[in-house]
Amino acid sequence: MSFSKILLAYDGSPVANKALEKAVELAGMSENSVLDVVHVYDFPRVFIGEGLAPIPPSVNNEVYQLAEQTVEEAKQRLAAAGSNARVELIQGSPVDVIIEYIKQNDIDLIVIGSRGLSGIREFMLGSVSHRVAQEVSIPVLIVK
Repeated sequence: MSFSKILLAYDGSPVANKALEKAVELAGMSENSVLDVVHVYDFPRVFIGEGLAPIPPSVNNEVYQLAEQTVEEAKQRLAAAGSNARVELIQGSPVDVIIEYIKQNDIDLIVIGSRGLSGIREFMLGSVSHRVAQEVSIPVLIVK
């Protein structure tokens, strides 16, 4: 089975790098396949009671710089693998952004790394990969 539009959700983690390798491999199985890579970041929020505490601009700047660095790393890894994938940096909630991207771009496969949570931590916190797999109607390849 080949897929024509593949989305890789990339966060720069070791398991995301494994997912990148798998996504490149899958995209290479058909010359008509297109690989999109999305790195989603969000600025931290701190709630105190019912209010939102201000975050210093320097923290938000560091978050954005790390996100840009992660995108550059993905571009370098893709170039080294001989892939001409499109790489995007998008701000927002990872699950929401990924689901919206899938809808807007007619994606037919998503490749995503497993966060590696287990037991009660998975139950309490969930993971992006688990939530995406529950929300979408297309195949999801979760790489461990």
